[in-house]
Amino acid sequence: MRQSPMVKRKVLAYITREQGGQKELLVFTHRDYPEAGLQVPGGTVEDTELLIDALYREVEEESGLKRDELQLQGKLHKYMYYAEDREKYYERNFFHLEITSETSDEWEYVVDGDGEDGGLHYQFQWTPIKECELAADQDNAVEWLYQ
Repeated sequence: MRQSPMVKRKVLAYITREQGGQKELLVFTHRDYPEAGLQVPGGTVEDTELLIDALYREVEEESGLKRDELQLQGKLHKYMYYAEDREKYYERNFFHLEITSETSDEWEYVVDGDGEDGGLHYQFQWTPIKECELAADQDNAVEWLYQ
């Protein structure tokens, strides 16, 4: 499926775990650009790529987590987002994944790949879902995690 040049398709991953009887969300900040705010893994879908393939590719590139460490819970939401600073529309597709392996409570990861994020240092942490305020309206579908 070809993308419209006016609309970029994006995937965002809400990766959760249960810890101490409470659901937590995997979030990150940019080590060198803290002003970018708290975010979740995600990125652009390539022209010929399936959403699900883009989802797993972006999660691995940005966090180091592999497909076999995650269990897809489903697609939560899709909506159009207008980025005023870029004067561009984005079709955002939110997915819920659960971690199936043990992970640290915090870690730093250097982004893999040749894209614009390549080489960036992301600082990951688990945070209670109820305390999440994500940048750039990325928390638009968090309420679906309570359903």
